[in-house]
Amino acid sequence: MTTLNINGQSVTVTAAPDTPLLWVLRADLQLTGTKFGCGMALCGACTVHLNGAPVRSCTTPLSAAAGQTVTTIEGLQGPEADALRAAWTEVDVVQCGYCQSGQLMSACALLKATPRPDDAAIDAAMSGNICRCGTYPRIRVAIHQAAKAVPVA
Repeated sequence: MTTLNINGQSVTVTAAPDTPLLWVLRADLQLTGTKFGCGMALCGACTVHLNGAPVRSCTTPLSAAAGQTVTTIEGLQGPEADALRAAWTEVDVVQCGYCQSGQLMSACALLKATPRPDDAAIDAAMSGNICRCGTYPRIRVAIHQAAKAVPVA
């Protein structure tokens, strides 16, 4: 049995230590906002935060998350998350939507680390997130818009 901190709650799961965190989230905990894309950490659809840093949950073993803080799209909170959600809607980023939870998780980590990112910082932070619909220009615009809406401390 493994105890995890998921979205601020302590949960215990029974799974092998090498089980991908993605499967624990989706199958065991019914947190289906995190998507399965490629299974090889190449597309970013499965991005979650591990201690605040974006990681690909499809290749992160359960054992690596034990005792750590895991945040999924369902638990994403704070001014950056709120600003990103508003900008995503206003800019009309979403087309099919499949990749969007991973996109938002990566974008939120970026804004927390770099409150006023330039295009190069956005491109670097988002480079591991693939959008089949090609909404990259709208994603960049939305991140810039969200960055302006969040007060810098």
